Amino acid sequence: MKPTELLAATAQDIVLQAPETQREIFEFVFEDTLLVLSFVTNIALAGLTILFIVAMARGVTDPRTKLIIVATMLISVVSISSYTGLLSGLTLSFIEMPAGHPLAGEEVLTMWGRYLTWTFSTPFILIVLGMIAGSNLTKITTTVAMTIAMCVTGLAAALTTSSYLLRWWWFVLSSSFFLVIVYVILVDWTREAERTGTADLFTTLKILTVVGWFGYPILWALGVEGFALLEVWMTSWGYSVLDIITKYIVTVLIVMYVVDEPETITAGADYGTTLKGVGSPTDD
Repeated sequence: MKPTELLAATAQDIVLQAPETQREIFEFVFEDTLLVLSFVTNIALAGLTILFIVAMARGVTDPRTKLIIVATMLISVVSISSYTGLLSGLTLSFIEMPAGHPLAGEEVLTMWGRYLTWTFSTPFILIVLGMIAGSNLTKITTTVAMTIAMCVTGLAAALTTSSYLLRWWWFVLSSSFFLVIVYVILVDWTREAERTGTADLFTTLKILTVVGWFGYPILWALGVEGFALLEVWMTSWGYSVLDIITKYIVTVLIVMYVVDEPETITAGADYGTTLKGVGSPTDD
């Protein structure tokens, strides 16, 4: 074999080492039991959470309470769909790390589908938290916009291969949006929850949410996308555990509180009225 042919064959072998097709990625994932379990566990828990909400909410009649419950259920609806995408290899890719990265030149499995989960699920989390706190539409909309910006720029950080510096710049932008959300939750919504009368529940929810959410950028920095101190399955399990805390556990606490339709949830001109006590058009 000529030297040029040998080099070409070697290059071809290197390319084929990293799975390229969806089927190859799917098979690669299932060779890593711990990685697969991090996906399957969340699919199962999301499904059980949806069934729990449906069972608990059957007797709810108040429209505002129903809105909170539906928004809460959509968190798990998004999660079960997104984790199925990860399990199937649909939302996984191998990307080559840029120069300067600890794994520069290597193709690394990137779970970009997780950013889809966060982009579509965290807005519902914030809608529910804002409604429980008794916040207004402006603040809720602002946090929703910020969380979408946070997740999209986080996705950009994970997928940028042109520059290691730019990966971290995207990470800084994402973290900046995140801090705005944290401020609203810890300052504005905490104050409003005290006035509304939901401070007892909201305090628990904000601690689980904020503390859990701080874990995501830390895992990003320590995982293969950042300093590569953790293996892929470790990062995946870290994200999965955080999702369990900030989504399913938070969901159960919310639903168990609102299904009793307390006045702090169902009435009050300053934080969202319901149809109770509101005359119909035919009463004129």
